[in-house]
Amino acid sequence: MNIGEAAKASGVSAKMIRHYESVGLLPPASRTDAGYRQYGEKDLRTLQFIRRSRDLGFSIEEIRGLVSLWQDRTRPSREVKTLAKQHLDFLDRKLEELQSMKHALAHLVSCCHGDERPDCPILESLAGKET
Repeated sequence: MNIGEAAKASGVSAKMIRHYESVGLLPPASRTDAGYRQYGEKDLRTLQFIRRSRDLGFSIEEIRGLVSLWQDRTRPSREVKTLAKQHLDFLDRKLEELQSMKHALAHLVSCCHGDERPDCPILESLAGKET
């Protein structure tokens, strides 16, 4: 299949397919005599694997490790679990940061009258003044 067909079948844009090839997540596609990329079922499965990994928020480097583990049938599952657990811990920290930002912004919003007056605790806080 060509890059457009591979994109449609995998849910990964043609631009991202080219990117994944350029960073080594996907092996370079075979080419037709006219130079068009050609993809097979193995490529399609790899693209779907990458897309699902990205959907879970894994970085390119983490996906590189996951693809390597996925392709190595002799790997112990503990290596996969370790990588996934590290990412889960990262997501937990990120969630805490987002919750903290949300609470801070909610406090600022509650302090702002939102009326015709020019004073605004939200802008004052962003400028470095205490509210």
